[in-house]
Amino acid sequence: MSGTRGTMAVDWEQRIDVKRMREERKERALERMRDAGLGSMLLINDPNIRYVTGLAMTGGSGADHYSLLMEDGNVVHWDTADHASNQRYNCPWLNDIRYACPGLGNVPRASGRDSARSFLLDKMAGTVVDALEEYGLTSEPMGIDTGHDGLLDAFESQGVDVRPGECVSVMEDARKNKTEDEIECLRQVAAICEAGFQAIAENAKPGARESEVWGDAVREIWRHGAMAQGGYITSGPNTWPKHQANTTDRMIRPGDLVYADFYNIGYLGYRSCYYRTFSMGEPTREQKDAYETARDNLYDVLEAIEPGKTTDEIAMAFPDMEGEHADWYGADEHWQMTTNHWAHGLGLQLYEVPLIWRGLSPDHPIEIEEGMTMAVETQEPAGRQGVRVEEMVVVRDDGVEVLSQWPVEEITTIDY
Repeated sequence: MSGTRGTMAVDWEQRIDVKRMREERKERALERMRDAGLGSMLLINDPNIRYVTGLAMTGGSGADHYSLLMEDGNVVHWDTADHASNQRYNCPWLNDIRYACPGLGNVPRASGRDSARSFLLDKMAGTVVDALEEYGLTSEPMGIDTGHDGLLDAFESQGVDVRPGECVSVMEDARKNKTEDEIECLRQVAAICEAGFQAIAENAKPGARESEVWGDAVREIWRHGAMAQGGYITSGPNTWPKHQANTTDRMIRPGDLVYADFYNIGYLGYRSCYYRTFSMGEPTREQKDAYETARDNLYDVLEAIEPGKTTDEIAMAFPDMEGEHADWYGADEHWQMTTNHWAHGLGLQLYEVPLIWRGLSPDHPIEIEEGMTMAVETQEPAGRQGVRVEEMVVVRDDGVEVLSQWPVEEITTIDY
């Protein structure tokens, strides 16, 4: 399977196999956990929990829910009251779901007392220690994907050999190369973003507010079964540099550039990052030239990506701090290029391995591997406005496959 299919379940066509995806993800995590010499891992970070359990967490810090993966493949998951009850009913692939003690997150913060926070941390650790005893793993080292000092102290006081560093490395390694089902999730979310771009093309016009047009796009995204947990459109002078408030109530005017960033749009948890630029009427020569530069810069990077290449080599394909970039920002370092000229991994989080960026990669390179998925983005000023473009790709054995398909050759012109 290597093409976008429908988002509904059918019996007459092979689509994304979510059962297989859950099982393959969990097996990858298990293999790497065993190789690291860990008897178990306590996962608190939401994307890690979802990777191992398939539970649709919110995407930030887990805090009030947590999962214990053990060397024999068993999983214990803890969650707050109604969540745990619903999971017991709806998630038959998990057979040990318990009620969580909220030792991290909003509940202890809202208590207003240090003593209450310490009490909750001890109780949370105790729930995990009880499970380790039941499954005979108290003498084995336990990885944990957070470095929260209070929680680590609580485990150590109860005799657990807790190891945060190993767990972070294990999960990073497990998640960096995607299975084919994961890749299809990213292909599908790219297609859903394209439905959002179409909504922008149909609804953007002089007099329409950025917020109105963005609302039309978000409605389309939700209609296709995705979750919009990020993204924005900007127009005219808000496009360079990107407006700090993102989408505003500014009215779009003739001659404006409009660009949309569909980032953190999630389909089955897999996140997009996908820019396209539009123009209200025929773009000017200056705008066309800026877009051609941004597009060519992006594709220079894409042509440099292949298995075995290192991120320091690839980063050199991004523009350096010469010309208008340096003139505008008034700086001589690469920090201002962050999020503007770089590539970042995509998966259950917006930023995963790898990161390719002139500000980091030259001195801290890693090797590109087949199955890595990423978004590559560039931008350019066009007078008092700007253009941006971004592609979502997967690394194949001979280069990259571009998952995003909205036309990229030139700015999308909106007639009105």
